[in-house]
Amino acid sequence: MLKNVWMCVVAVAVAVVSASATAQTQRPVRVLVASSPGGPSDVQGRLLTPKMSESLAKTLIVDNRPSANGLLATEICSKAEPDGATVCVGNSGTHAVNATLYLKLPYDPIRDFVPISQFSTTGMVLAANPRLPGATVQDLAAHATNNPGKTNIAIAGATGQLAGDALWARLGIKMNNVPYKGSSPSEMAVVAGESQLSLLTPLASAAHIKSGRMKAYGITSSKRHPLLPNVRTVAEQGVAGYDFQFWNGLFAPAKTPNRTVRALNKAVRDALNAPEVKERFAQLGLVIVGNMPEEFAQVVKTDLEKFRKIILESGITRL
Repeated sequence: MLKNVWMCVVAVAVAVVSASATAQTQRPVRVLVASSPGGPSDVQGRLLTPKMSESLAKTLIVDNRPSANGLLATEICSKAEPDGATVCVGNSGTHAVNATLYLKLPYDPIRDFVPISQFSTTGMVLAANPRLPGATVQDLAAHATNNPGKTNIAIAGATGQLAGDALWARLGIKMNNVPYKGSSPSEMAVVAGESQLSLLTPLASAAHIKSGRMKAYGITSSKRHPLLPNVRTVAEQGVAGYDFQFWNGLFAPAKTPNRTVRALNKAVRDALNAPEVKERFAQLGLVIVGNMPEEFAQVVKTDLEKFRKIILESGITRL
């Protein structure tokens, strides 16, 4: 009798553990995105999550938490349980620029995260409302000089803010930074004339430029962009050595198990290698990376130091 009772207890315990493990396996993965729907981080996340879901045999749900310079989503991710149930799409702003731009950042980009894999990289377009005069960076500088304090730049994220501030310092002009909650609101602000300028990815600006709702003064990368081959680089226009790149990638909270990190990394790289994803990224003007966690960690550290030096040496106002 006692033996039978004991066997029943063991059977119930095994069933509970098994059910718990199954529930853990079936838990959806929340993918926090620090921008509004339609922005570069959001678009890339939504292109990759279906393929990642197949690879992981789990449901991935995109959770948009837009805020100035991506602070909200990134902070939530930094404080999440390191169990693989929460990850976030970060970028060069949230994980490199913010570290120095903010005097009191609510997370540590190195200590609080495990890099999973970098999605892509691209330059940014100095996009403007068509009513601004001229077609070159020098034309823009002349306008700002003749109209001090009257030109607003919509800030879509920290990388754009830094790229802009560094350029204005080189040109000896001042602009009014107006923060928005991501790329999409910044785009609309420029189109509507609420702000005159923004630094946006080609993905965010190309359609507006081709339709005439925006104009482009230049692009921040060292080379011209295939989506906008007629837009000259800022360096081509006399600002020697000027080169700013915007990247996106996936991060998990610190202390996420290595096995989980490797599985997520494989899922990202598998998704990036899918023919339809590669084609869509190319159409959007995004250069695919898909590196390993250690390689991505080095990118973050290198850019963090690069941007720290730029911010401190140029005297850019810290927040």
